[in-house]
Amino acid sequence: MIDATSSSSIQSMMETIRAYQSQSRITPPEVGESSFAKVLTSQSDLTRVQAKGPSFTESIKELVSKVNDADNKADALGEAYQRGEDVPLTDVVLSMQKASLSFEATLQVRNKVLKAYEDIMNMPV
Repeated sequence: MIDATSSSSIQSMMETIRAYQSQSRITPPEVGESSFAKVLTSQSDLTRVQAKGPSFTESIKELVSKVNDADNKADALGEAYQRGEDVPLTDVVLSMQKASLSFEATLQVRNKVLKAYEDIMNMPV
């Protein structure tokens, strides 16, 4: 039940979309005989999605590693200052504050994730 006006309107819209796609180099999934579910669950798409970035676990490990490195650096600077080495006190204090802030931020993120997990687990099915 598409009249001629709607058909021409749809065609012009499709041409506009194709023009934007060619400008931004976005390639839409092929929609012919296959359905969206088949396109999204095909092995090549899954590996492409996985290859885009690190997994959640890898991101968390990297974050914890950076927090640990900041803490170790602050400890090393503090010990160097106590031994009498030529380390400015401002550098020691700043590194200790950075380590403290990064730990507190990580702790807050952990608390939010745990709260979200508990909320999800307590949802009625």
